[in-house]
Amino acid sequence: MKPTTPLKLSAIAFTLLWSGWMLWWSGEYDLGNIIILAVCGAIAGYVWYRVMRWFFRRMSLLPHDGIDPGANQ
Repeated sequence: MKPTTPLKLSAIAFTLLWSGWMLWWSGEYDLGNIIILAVCGAIAGYVWYRVMRWFFRRMSLLPHDGIDPGANQ
């Protein structure tokens, strides 16, 4: 497993939770609102992934080249 796989899965979870929370909070369940919130959730998840990847690399929790030298491949 690549070192970034858990980060990608957590970004997907963040996207789903954020979109679901925003949909519930708005109280509007029409198609246009669902589409807008899904797009905004995808953007928020992608930005969250990029920021957390940068932060983890800066803190040396992720390798810079994408390959974990301690993993058995």
